[in-house]
Amino acid sequence: MSHLNRELIEQQLSALPLAQYGWIETAELEFSERIRRVCEQECPMYGKTGACPPAVGTVEECRARCLSYPHALYLTTLTEVSDIANLDETLATRAPHEAVTREALAILKPHVKDVMALSTEACAICEHCAYPGAPCRHPELMFPCVESHGIIVTALAEKEGIDFYGGNLVTWFSL
Repeated sequence: MSHLNRELIEQQLSALPLAQYGWIETAELEFSERIRRVCEQECPMYGKTGACPPAVGTVEECRARCLSYPHALYLTTLTEVSDIANLDETLATRAPHEAVTREALAILKPHVKDVMALSTEACAICEHCAYPGAPCRHPELMFPCVESHGIIVTALAEKEGIDFYGGNLVTWFSL
């Protein structure tokens, strides 16, 4: 991607309610089977949608797919909640982040011939997911969760200086 394109993209991104964003080489991403095990053991959506493991493939397949792209754009948004321990309230704030991710993807699409987005979704586009009996009805709208691909978000955050504010501020992350 040329410098000129990045300038134009960043100009458009600046209109979005982003907390932080930046460019990385995908080779900087760290992957771990341990992250996938957390999905399997702790997430109630595991095995229930096409955006979740095992439907997204093995960690090695996800790693290969991610590394087939030379560069990535990460972005974060912030949302305040009254009680971060209230999972229902916290998860309810995910939709605005997904909308911003869709806007960022729309900004990128004219500049790159092939783009993949990972975000926070276990996917809630359809009332009833076609998985596992049929392929996804809307793969262009679905953003698998970053962690579903085995990506260690905390390692990337540390490397890139991404702030996780704590308290009752939720930091949502997309790649």
